[in-house]
Amino acid sequence: MAKKELINKLARLAVRTGVNVQKGQDVVVRATTETTILVREIVREAYLAGAKRVSVDWSDDIVSYESLSHMDQETLSEVPAWLVSKTKEQMEGGACYISVSSPVPGLNADIDPQKLQKAGIARQKALSFFQTHMMGNKTQWTIVAAPNQVWAEQVFPKLKGEEAVEALWEAIFEASRVRVETDPVKVWETHNAELAAHNQVLNNHRFKSLHFKNSLGTDLTVELVNDHVWAGGGEISGQGVYFNPNIPTEENFTMPYKWGTSGKVVATKPLNFQGKLIEDFYLVFEQGKVIQFDAKKEKEALQNILDTDEGSRYIGEIALISHESPISNTGILFLNTLFDENASCHMALGRAYPMNIKGGNSMSVEDLVSKGYNLSMVHSDFMFGSEDMSIVGTKEDGTTVVVFEDGNFVI
Repeated sequence: MAKKELINKLARLAVRTGVNVQKGQDVVVRATTETTILVREIVREAYLAGAKRVSVDWSDDIVSYESLSHMDQETLSEVPAWLVSKTKEQMEGGACYISVSSPVPGLNADIDPQKLQKAGIARQKALSFFQTHMMGNKTQWTIVAAPNQVWAEQVFPKLKGEEAVEALWEAIFEASRVRVETDPVKVWETHNAELAAHNQVLNNHRFKSLHFKNSLGTDLTVELVNDHVWAGGGEISGQGVYFNPNIPTEENFTMPYKWGTSGKVVATKPLNFQGKLIEDFYLVFEQGKVIQFDAKKEKEALQNILDTDEGSRYIGEIALISHESPISNTGILFLNTLFDENASCHMALGRAYPMNIKGGNSMSVEDLVSKGYNLSMVHSDFMFGSEDMSIVGTKEDGTTVVVFEDGNFVI
């Protein structure tokens, strides 16, 4: 009974806090076939919240794997017109979007990386209008997670079958602040207020740059755009609706100046990208651009990210999270960016979020780019925080402020 109740609470959280469904609004749920138990609850909760129509766009990772294995590159580079038309119709109808994440890490390990790259680029180009819509917060969107057996057994290698799945459910509930004894919607109201207060502290400092350093080899300076805005927790859509893009979330993040990153960053957690697990990697930046990189596993997949387009060798997000934080303290490596990015400082290769610059959501792309915004088809977060990370912020007048000591916020 407890598990069923918690699944219902997670579904209600996704609907009421995640996208904050408005009466008469269409809802699109994007999910894999592994997640039906949560999706059915989300659909019910969305209608109870007043949704006009709830549509579920199903996918299946094994089916996708078979398609990638057997289709030729030319076919993979074709995006059906009906898919573009459907996406436009949903978007223009004012739908909000709930994504249910349930990855199979490493599933595509034996797929030709060139196939993955061509398929990914083709889809990103064809649906670029949708990425602009979502990253500009033109509507509400959120991501939650549900387990599958393959993923669960990778996260908990000592457990098998249903035991592993149950352990991952428990970890997801805890990370998402979903508990039997509390109302998660009210818990998240408090959590959002705390993140907002921390955003305000960072915004008041008006840092020009941040310097990151640890014993693993990270020695990196990240310049921030003028009029940058720190965000994290709840956001406001173009229609003025308050929503939470990520469940869970623990981060405070902002926009780097495209050409202002220099030095070396060493990743501290694997990156699951297109079903390939990139491990033990580093990047070296000069004038914002990655000029050198390496990885012990799946280096070619990392190169495919970097070679997507002109903006994919620059960063679009820098996020701060204390090492002593709820998800980090579990000691669980989720092999899923939704969770792992909330256990560690991270940055994203590729596109920036317009909201991270004052007035950005109402600016044209051209105006954003002129201010140092990075435009790209990709947005790939990776983690580089550690227990000994130090961060020193430099203000416009040259004064410095210690932001992190021993991996944690001190401001």
